[in-house]
Amino acid sequence: MPQLRPFAQVDVFTAQPYLGNPLAVVLDGSSLNDAQMQGFARWTNLSETTFLLPPTPEGAAQGADYRVRIFTPGGELPFAGHPTLGSCHAWLEAGGAPRAKDRIVQECAKGLVQICRDGSRLAFAAPSFQRKNPSPGLLAQVAHALGLTAKQIISAQHLSNGTEWLGVLVDDMQSVLQLQPDHPALKNLGVKVGVAAVDSARAAPDSIAAKLEVRAFAALNGINEDPVTGSLNASLAQWLIADEYMPPSYVVHQGTCIQREGRIHIRQDASGQVWVGGDSVTCIRGSATL
Repeated sequence: MPQLRPFAQVDVFTAQPYLGNPLAVVLDGSSLNDAQMQGFARWTNLSETTFLLPPTPEGAAQGADYRVRIFTPGGELPFAGHPTLGSCHAWLEAGGAPRAKDRIVQECAKGLVQICRDGSRLAFAAPSFQRKNPSPGLLAQVAHALGLTAKQIISAQHLSNGTEWLGVLVDDMQSVLQLQPDHPALKNLGVKVGVAAVDSARAAPDSIAAKLEVRAFAALNGINEDPVTGSLNASLAQWLIADEYMPPSYVVHQGTCIQREGRIHIRQDASGQVWVGGDSVTCIRGSATL
């Protein structure tokens, strides 16, 4: 029988409500099956909906504080960025007490994700990722679907950290902001595409004010343009910092073209770990019948 379950809708990567990326959080997902979770995620029609659960015995043994399952309208994800921060924000706000003073440990299908308090923000440790060069044929097709010429593309990489993206670095911010992609074509190519450009005015190697403009196109998951994307920016950061396109600390602007003002704070610590941080704010509190 359906029951009332505590529910929150959180705006992530913004300190001001309704300017970030919304996330639906069912704070008690116990006894729900896959079909029920997927059906609710389809109904919310948000880029992601999460369901919080106790950690598995294996996760608990490794220090997990809670477990999360992450669904898009089209399927389950092993990991995603804004659901990680938004779920943690909702869990803490609902009275969740982490075992450790300085860390929250989230279990997801990808594994354990470390989350820290970075001042007033939460930040997650970017998970391990893999990268490889895309085939020239695929890159040419993606460029055509985006409306880019080969000369505008500086570099491109397939990026995988539990979710798959084709990252494309282009020559300037206006190239990013003026894109009008052919979303059905991108869906038919079977790729999600993240396009980024450096703000050259702020790109000094030692500048903490360095800025990256990003757009994320995910028609493959039923979302033409994602407002602010943590998983993409985690792997983008690992790539762009390693290849010295970006300094170890910078701010991502995303959502500009869809009337959002998402801000993601990237920081690489002394050990080389990349942290992906941002503000979150709860916009709706209540219950859902599930």
